[in-house]
Amino acid sequence: MNAGLDVQAVVRRGDFDLDIDVHAAPGEVLGVLGPNGSGKSTLLQAVAGLVPVAGGRIAVDGQVLDDAESGRFVEVAARPVGYVFQDYRLFPHLSVRDNVAFAPRARGAKRSLARQVAQSWLDRLGLGQFADRRPQDLSGGQAQRVALARALAGEPALLLLDEPLAALDARTRLEVQAELKRHLAEFAGPSLLVTHDPLEALVLADRLVVLEEGRAVQRGTPAEVARRPATAYVAALVGLNLYAGQAAGDHVELDGGGRFVVPDHGQVGSVLVALRPSAVVVGRHRLDEASVRNVWPARVRGLSLLADRVRLDVVGRPSALVDVTPAAVAELGIAVGQEVWLSAKALDLEVYPR
Repeated sequence: MNAGLDVQAVVRRGDFDLDIDVHAAPGEVLGVLGPNGSGKSTLLQAVAGLVPVAGGRIAVDGQVLDDAESGRFVEVAARPVGYVFQDYRLFPHLSVRDNVAFAPRARGAKRSLARQVAQSWLDRLGLGQFADRRPQDLSGGQAQRVALARALAGEPALLLLDEPLAALDARTRLEVQAELKRHLAEFAGPSLLVTHDPLEALVLADRLVVLEEGRAVQRGTPAEVARRPATAYVAALVGLNLYAGQAAGDHVELDGGGRFVVPDHGQVGSVLVALRPSAVVVGRHRLDEASVRNVWPARVRGLSLLADRVRLDVVGRPSALVDVTPAAVAELGIAVGQEVWLSAKALDLEVYPR
């Protein structure tokens, strides 16, 4: 059996089934993405022992923690797992030091040793001066680091992180994200990171698995997933237009209507086509197709401001999200309901098997 985390299991919760097969190697951070109700938290809870498997098994470094066939089930407290919750779940009646000491105490360490271990981790995470405070006296960033210290103080073989930065404000999130990345890089075991934030996943994870409706729909490095999304959810997550169609040489007939001229890679059959919103050009008049092969009419359905750009929701064959500058919106007089022309270079279309 491989070292690290091995999950080949079915987890049943009411009418919902999570059927998952994942492996995370020692030292690897596996990011888990997916919409609400896709099974992300269920996966973490099953690995932690909070939910039993209905089929298959879960093992860490060769130790079977849960096996439906044999009936083996290791209780939560006996699992070599550190868990960082989204809401931290620090004990309000205990000091910061004793919160962190709880992990080694749960593993059987004496109180004095557990408190020494806790102080060591607090010092390591720059929290030594807060050891005697109560959780309610901490900032969000400090509380998150205490939760991480508590998870690590138990010397786990596996680290589980459930939306660890979600409760932080934007500025604190960036600061703690950099700190968390450093500590995850130093952790020898595998880490399972659940997040809704694609940027967080791209920054922190070595590899990603995307869940939808209890199934893994895509796996790969962050760069692979961002470049070639497999579903509409993933495409929206990474900010790409995604189209399904049938390829034949240098063109793709789109399932939803429309046609793209693409680089001829010899692909035939069912494909996906990804297109960046910033690669789509919008204009008031039709362009010469001799210079740009993909030109089609459309109508503006909506506009929204995204930081330094405006995103247009444009209906056509095909429809698209288009990113333009505020200056372009003013110059072209773009408004909801306006007829426009869109264009995209063939080289800006990423074509890959469905």
